[in-house]
Amino acid sequence: MTEPTPASTPDAADTATDGGNGKTDGGNGKLVQGPGVLLVWLYGVMSVGAVSRSLFHVLTDFDSAPLAHSLSAVAAAVYAFITYTLVRGGETARRAALVCCAAELAGVLIVGTWTVLDPGAFPDSTVWSGYGWGYVFIPVLLPVTGMIWLRRARSTPTAQ
Repeated sequence: MTEPTPASTPDAADTATDGGNGKTDGGNGKLVQGPGVLLVWLYGVMSVGAVSRSLFHVLTDFDSAPLAHSLSAVAAAVYAFITYTLVRGGETARRAALVCCAAELAGVLIVGTWTVLDPGAFPDSTVWSGYGWGYVFIPVLLPVTGMIWLRRARSTPTAQ
C-alpha cells in the first residue's frame, strides 16, 4: 500500500492548481521556463544595477538632481517587483508583471521623450533617459519582450 503524499512534497506542488482554473502549473506558472529564464536574469541584473545606481546617487548627491534620482529609484523598484513576480509565477503574478511591464514601458517612453526634447530638465541621467541609452536600450526593449512573453505564458484551462 502506498502512503499519501504530504502537501509539502514536490509531487504535491506539481499538482497545484492556479486560481481554481484547473491549470496545473507546478507552482511557477511556467514563467521561468525557456525564454523566461533569460527574462528573469535580465530583470535581475537591471534590478541590481538600478538599485545600486539610485542608492548611490540618493545617498551622495540627491540635491543635485532629485527628480532624476527619484525616477531611478522608481525604476529600481519596478525592476525588482517584476523580477519577484516572474520568479513567483502563477496567474496572479503573471498579471501583476504584465501591468508593471506596461507601466515600465510608459515610464521609459515618457522619460525618454522628455530627456530628448528637454535635455536640461535632467541634470543627471536616469535609467530611462534617452530610452535607456546608457543601458544599451535594454530599458525600452525589456518591457516589450516581457509583455510578449507574459502574454504567451498566459494560463489556459486544460481540456476535459
